[in-house]
Amino acid sequence: MTFIDFPEISFPVQGIEDVPMPKMYRIRELYENDKIDDIKSHLINEMESVKIDRDWIKGKSIAITVGSRGIPDNALMVRTICDTLKKWGAEPFIVPAMGSHGGGTVEGNLEIINGYGVTEEAMGVPIKASMEVVKIGEIPDKVHTPVYCDKYAAEADGIILYNKVKPHTDFKGYVESGMCKMMAIGLAKHYGCSWFHQQGFDTFGERVPLVAKEFLSKMPVIMGIAVVQNAYDDISEIRAFAHDDIFEGDHEMLQIAKRRLPRMKFDNIDVLIIDRIGKNISGEGADPNVTGRGFMPGFEDDFHCKKLFIRGLTEQSHHNACGLGLADITTKRCLDSCDWASTWINLTTNTCVHGGKIPVYQNNDFLALRLAIRTCARADFLNPRVARIRDTLTVSELEVSEAILPDIKDRDDVEILSGPFTYQFDADGYMEDFKL
Repeated sequence: MTFIDFPEISFPVQGIEDVPMPKMYRIRELYENDKIDDIKSHLINEMESVKIDRDWIKGKSIAITVGSRGIPDNALMVRTICDTLKKWGAEPFIVPAMGSHGGGTVEGNLEIINGYGVTEEAMGVPIKASMEVVKIGEIPDKVHTPVYCDKYAAEADGIILYNKVKPHTDFKGYVESGMCKMMAIGLAKHYGCSWFHQQGFDTFGERVPLVAKEFLSKMPVIMGIAVVQNAYDDISEIRAFAHDDIFEGDHEMLQIAKRRLPRMKFDNIDVLIIDRIGKNISGEGADPNVTGRGFMPGFEDDFHCKKLFIRGLTEQSHHNACGLGLADITTKRCLDSCDWASTWINLTTNTCVHGGKIPVYQNNDFLALRLAIRTCARADFLNPRVARIRDTLTVSELEVSEAILPDIKDRDDVEILSGPFTYQFDADGYMEDFKL
């Protein structure tokens, strides 16, 4: 890991002493809240519903993909998939499938999935981790797009694609982040992922489906298992798809995921505070579908804030600060916690090196928030429009300043829980972390 001890910094800002802390309110936004209560039974029933030759599967080696995205009850679902396959007489094993995440190394891949509780001991099956890939095909386009597969998955008798489906953070298309992307990029490891990203995110909408279809035509994918979360970060859908239904199934689940996506019920604010970002939350640390801030165009109209203040990283990010470059302002503490080697490996692989830029920083939260407000053009510094969320997965409860109340006070899907209050800062100038 490569950390940098950033120096304390001080510089004059005209008029900043005239910026008070805003009065804030805690609110709750209401979304579809249905969820799956019995994850294990539901998943088993889904797997049982897929028509598979149970005689053929006996004794066969089956690779199960596990990615870097955070999923509630991830370890339970992976263990259930493994146990169900073993009940059918198969010999399952797990393959980390996350492109260049984890620093593009075997050790980094294992650290990420182990952090989700997916270990050999807990799952009861081997984990076969390698950065080696084999070329399994090629798309007849003008750049002759190669199609790669993880070495161990390619050697297996069958493959099960297990992944969360959600709107992607860098492109929009018929399929985005889900089972198809797992085939196109996740299983292509660092080598194939790097080649893919060199072509540019603007090509992903067309290229991911083509590569996924080629992968399905060449590899023994026996099943796809797709998971969707609701706005409360609970699992709302689990579907298992037979080989021939995976592509369209990925599209169907994406439409559900888009409907489930939590969005703030107001817009056009001065400052958005995000307590934590991380790879377990979004590929860009914070989902641009929620913030309107992304490495690539196409998300500008999803939400509008003049200044983005990011306070820190999730523990599950393992110090990967991908996405911090989208912030306008952060703190010394946040920058000190970043592993810049891991972050820049990820960003150079996907070619979005501008995402590795270091934001303007202040020595603590108090100074950072005040600077964020002061640098908003045409803002009312005495009554700014400020909102704070824990992360982009959990926006059902958030904090908003008094100036936003007129936008939401008459909505039947918003509740005001408490307030007004002003942020309190400790002796070092930091506020208490957002608690749900």
